[in-house]
Amino acid sequence: MKRQIIATLIAILLAGSAFAQQSRTQQLINAALKGWEIELRLGYNLGGTAPIPLPVEIRSINSYSPSMGFSLEANVSKWIDPEKKWGIIWGVKLENKNMETDATVKNYGMEIVGDGGELVKGRWTGGVKTSVKNSFLTFPILGAYKIHPRTNLKFGVFLSYLMEGKFDGYVYEGYLREGDPTGIKVPYNNGKTASYDFSDNLRKFQWGLQIGADWEAFKHLKVYGDLSWGLNDAFPNDFETITFSMFPIYLNVGIGYLF
Repeated sequence: MKRQIIATLIAILLAGSAFAQQSRTQQLINAALKGWEIELRLGYNLGGTAPIPLPVEIRSINSYSPSMGFSLEANVSKWIDPEKKWGIIWGVKLENKNMETDATVKNYGMEIVGDGGELVKGRWTGGVKTSVKNSFLTFPILGAYKIHPRTNLKFGVFLSYLMEGKFDGYVYEGYLREGDPTGIKVPYNNGKTASYDFSDNLRKFQWGLQIGADWEAFKHLKVYGDLSWGLNDAFPNDFETITFSMFPIYLNVGIGYLF
């Protein structure tokens, strides 16, 4: 008797699960017929936070590494015409925008930690290593145009909130002029370095333009690429140590699953 009851309960649960799955599937089909689409994406960011154009203070870029920058995104699309050529896309994305660089500079605005732990501000000439590791909550708002049954072009804006930011590094093999380019010369040679950290000075809100394309390689599976270009400085206007603007410019590539 107990076995029959257990078997009956299992059958009811399985039937309920199957019905719920069919119900969800039917809901997705109905949404697609009305022009709605839902997509989940996993991607990788390649790029950097950089000045455009390259200022005279930066004499050469000795090395660059994009570091590990992943993204996870969910978006909703609505095709607004009967032919489903034109659409609007809203999304939410968790992403990391990272980079590491090594540059040679001259009269570069800098605030380093001195030998006694004090902050020393001035103009640096020599080598600079920089590490950027920023985590954002990003909201893309895009227009879409279907140029092919499997291919879409997209263009619009993004709004980002900095959840966790890191912009630090160290200077080496050079000297700091305290205050201005004619100030007291403080050398750092023979392997001596000094660290700096501008993480607390990063701007919390960023925005910019985004352009991209995606291709439905298989049923439900997409391959995509999006270029985002920040239009406001990574640092606020009242941050005066770095004397030029720096913009986050990143290419996000990955795969998406279309429900």
